[in-house]
Amino acid sequence: MNAKKAVERQTGVALWRQIADLIRLSISNGDYDQTGMVPPEIVLASQFGVNRHTVRSALAALAEEGLVQAIQGRGTIIQRKERLSFPISRRTRFSQGLGGQAKETEARLLAEATLPAAGEVAVGLGITAGTACIRLDLVSIADGRPVSCSTNFFPEDRFPRMAEHVGKLGSITKAFAAEGLPDYVRISTELVARHADADELALLRLSPGAIVIEATAINADPDGVPVQFARTRFAADRVKLKIET
Repeated sequence: MNAKKAVERQTGVALWRQIADLIRLSISNGDYDQTGMVPPEIVLASQFGVNRHTVRSALAALAEEGLVQAIQGRGTIIQRKERLSFPISRRTRFSQGLGGQAKETEARLLAEATLPAAGEVAVGLGITAGTACIRLDLVSIADGRPVSCSTNFFPEDRFPRMAEHVGKLGSITKAFAAEGLPDYVRISTELVARHADADELALLRLSPGAIVIEATAINADPDGVPVQFARTRFAADRVKLKIET
C-alpha cells in the first residue's frame, strides 16, 4: 500500500494523528524489527508526503505512550513491541489470564454507583428494567501500566457489597468469592475496535488517535444466571486478545 494514499487530508482527523496510527500499526506488524528503530524523520516525511514537523508531532505522541523514545545521535528507537496476551475463554480472569507475563496485577476501583438497570444492561443481566444494580468503574493495571478500563454492572440484591470488596481486594474474582460466588463463567463476548475517547486516553495514558478494543461481556454463575455485565476497553498496542474455545 502506498503510504501517501493512507494519509487523507480534509477528513477532520489531523495528519499527525493519522501518521501516528500508521507508525503504530507498522510497529505492531514488525515492519521495523530488523533495526528496532523507526525510520528517520526525513524518510517518514517523504513516505507520508508531509513536512518533518508533522512527523515530529506524531513521534512525540507515540513517545508519550511509551512506544518509542528519541535518542540523540541515534534516532527513534522502539521501546516496546511485545503485547500482553490475554485469553477470552469460558473462565476469563484478568490476573490469571496474564499468567507469568506480569509480576503484579491490580483492578483499581475508580467510581461506584447504585442505579436502576436499563437497556442492554437489564437485558444482559436478565433483570427487569428499573431493578437496582451496582456500577463499578475500574482500571486494570499490570506492572504499573494500565492495560484496560471497564464499566461493570452487578445485581444489587445478590451482590450488595461488591464495591466494598473490589475496593479492598483489587479483584472482581476475589470480590465475587467474598460475596459467596466462588466460580463464574463467560457466556458471551462481543469485540469491536475503535479510537479511544477522551476519558479512555486519560485512564490508559494513551495519545490522541490510539486504538482500543472494546469487549462487551456477560458472566454467569455455574447455573447460567447472569451475574455481571461488563464493557472493557483494552489498549490495542498493549494487549492482544486470544479467543479460546
